[in-house]
Amino acid sequence: MAAGYLEILRARHAARLLAGTLVGRLPNATAAIAIVLFVRAEGGGYSLAGALAAVYGVANAVGQPLLGRLVDLRGQPRVQLPAALASALAMAVFAFAGTDPLPLAYAAVAAAGLFTPPLEGGLRALWPSVLRREDQVHTAYAMDAVAQEVMFTVGPLLVTLCVSLWSAQAALLVLNVVGVLGALSVVVSPPARAWRSAPREAHWLGALRSPGLLVLLAAFLFVGIALGSITVASVPYADDHGGDTVYGWLMAALGLGALVGGVVYGARQWAGVPERRLRVLVAFLAVCYLPLMLMPGAVAMVALTVLAGVFLAPAIACAFVIVDRHAPRGTVTEAFSWLVTTFTVGHSLGTGVAGPVVEAGGALWGFAVPGAAGAVSLLVLLSTGRVLAAPAAGAVVAASSENDPNRAAEPRFSSGDRA
Repeated sequence: MAAGYLEILRARHAARLLAGTLVGRLPNATAAIAIVLFVRAEGGGYSLAGALAAVYGVANAVGQPLLGRLVDLRGQPRVQLPAALASALAMAVFAFAGTDPLPLAYAAVAAAGLFTPPLEGGLRALWPSVLRREDQVHTAYAMDAVAQEVMFTVGPLLVTLCVSLWSAQAALLVLNVVGVLGALSVVVSPPARAWRSAPREAHWLGALRSPGLLVLLAAFLFVGIALGSITVASVPYADDHGGDTVYGWLMAALGLGALVGGVVYGARQWAGVPERRLRVLVAFLAVCYLPLMLMPGAVAMVALTVLAGVFLAPAIACAFVIVDRHAPRGTVTEAFSWLVTTFTVGHSLGTGVAGPVVEAGGALWGFAVPGAAGAVSLLVLLSTGRVLAAPAAGAVVAASSENDPNRAAEPRFSSGDRA
């Protein structure tokens, strides 16, 4: 698989697109952590920190599919860069205004979330036009998931480093400036400027008219809840075991576990349909959340957090392929954006729920939330197997369009996967 990754990265524009997207997504990947630390530095409590992070996430969830649909209709440069600039400006307002007045703080984080550019969905829409071959595109999805976990591993450490060197306010500002530069790198690239979506059937539901996609989104809503609750539950645990440094290591450990899992998962070609495999991956994911309730010492807790993240990247990589199988024609960016949106909504709900739970029952009850959410996600997949197994009508693009660099090559493959 290492050779397969290198083959992809050697493809023209591939490394630039991957790196630019990851850097461009840095503000979004670290927003919950940065907001929590900033609010605490301003003297706010856990509930306020969780509420502001939740508002950011919900606004992000609203904006991602809307901006994704605009990308499908208008192209990437006209949408991605203006959105990145607007999001960064709103977060700067929050950083300078703080939590007083509170309505301005809520408005600023809401705007920052709403205008977060859909770089993640945009990259997955670009892969087929850059790589061409089915096996390369599926491998790129696995590499994409692994690379994201590198960002989720490094991101929390960058936040805590900025906080340690300067302040929580500086962390918000620096990360958003860097994010704009990443988005700029992507949108000025030739593949992004040339990409156009395939023709789509006019329908107000867009990608959401696919029942299989709706099932997938419902399952990943609860995976997001699990991760969001860990973000908040880890704060009081870290306060009792070393402070912000321990918190940063716990968040990084979650990403490290997913990174390791993604590398191992991508090291082989998997037989069978991805829908069945996703159920197995989510089952392991739910089980691995339970040991967090043991709350041992800091070193052991970091190890348990690594374990909790191991099956995340494989589940996400598998979900990418399932999105391809179920998204209606002409809705590729929107469909991927809906997956990002649902995951973000879940993460925000998790932070919002875990705040009061932690204040009422402490970190132990906070760490009970991810296990319960993982179990519900598995139940959704088990109870809707027949719906998820049926790909959406019109989801296969003719080979001629896949091989034309000037057309919207959507990643539609009729059988097999290698994510």
